[in-house]
Amino acid sequence: MQSETRGEFGGLGIELTMEENLVKVVAPIDDTPAARAGILANDIITQIDSEPVQGMTINQAVEKLRGPVNSSVKLTIKRKGKREPIEVGLTRKIIQIRPVRARAEGDIGYLRITQFNEQTYTGLRAAIAEIATKIGPDRLEGYVIDLRNNPGGLLDQAILVSDAFLTRGEIVSTRGRNDEATERYAARAKRQDLVGGKPLVMLVNGGSASASEIVAGALQDHKRATVLGTRSFGKGSVQTVIPLSDGGALRLTTARYYTPAGRSIQAKGIEPDQEVLQDIPDELKGKDETRGEAGLPGHLKNSDKNENGGSSAYVPPDPANDKQLIAAFDYLRSAAQGSGTVRKAARIAR
Repeated sequence: MQSETRGEFGGLGIELTMEENLVKVVAPIDDTPAARAGILANDIITQIDSEPVQGMTINQAVEKLRGPVNSSVKLTIKRKGKREPIEVGLTRKIIQIRPVRARAEGDIGYLRITQFNEQTYTGLRAAIAEIATKIGPDRLEGYVIDLRNNPGGLLDQAILVSDAFLTRGEIVSTRGRNDEATERYAARAKRQDLVGGKPLVMLVNGGSASASEIVAGALQDHKRATVLGTRSFGKGSVQTVIPLSDGGALRLTTARYYTPAGRSIQAKGIEPDQEVLQDIPDELKGKDETRGEAGLPGHLKNSDKNENGGSSAYVPPDPANDKQLIAAFDYLRSAAQGSGTVRKAARIAR
């Protein structure tokens, strides 16, 4: 847990979860052995080096997947739609999680945030500066911020990232079981945000959770960004890490978080301003849907009892087939043609 929040660890580069006593891939991390080997979200790992995984805890499975750098491991995978198991050989590497990636798409800046670790805000600042230099501040029409399949991470980084695009107002509040445990986090008052008020489109899907939902909720409530895609995961709780004397730690759920408008997205998720569904390849139909927080046994209930299931978490590997990304670029270009102001751009989207 410490190595992942630092943003560097040794292994294969797979986000895992335990579902119905099976080890399931949440998502491969970009530019890692797992991603290069073609491992996909929702793959079920059935064997590690020919040893059955069923019956292992998630921690036992992770321990077997990690190992010395440059050592090899063989995975047997069950993939929906494939009758025969798939065997994949991988070589372990140092996984340096680069949380922010950037590129210029014509006059639009594209920022992909893959998770919220200790390097996220620093990486975001560098990426924005890189895009502004490459395109030129006068030509820049806006930014697409891609939070799809981002499982979250550190609360303080979510606050810093939100603050980068806001000039005032509340970002998020956390509320424990006692009134005195309530904390509110606000943007630093400033004349201009990090991108100079340029229009923003934020992409989310069923794999966007926790810290991703804090950022999306804050920018949506302040009408600073148009949220596009499918409903997010719905993980609206906060964990506190309590160190133990033997060097271990207890990660305990201590609070729920609320968006600036007072919304709890626990087991509900962030509803996009514009829903855009992907075209799902036949071999992946039915396996692109996440259960969401509401589908997990023992989840915290939402107080208004209005809960939702998951949504699609599929992102096409080829940007040319990515309907959500194309819609985001089209929106920004139409907003730039109609008006240069964020407020007017938000009205167009709605």
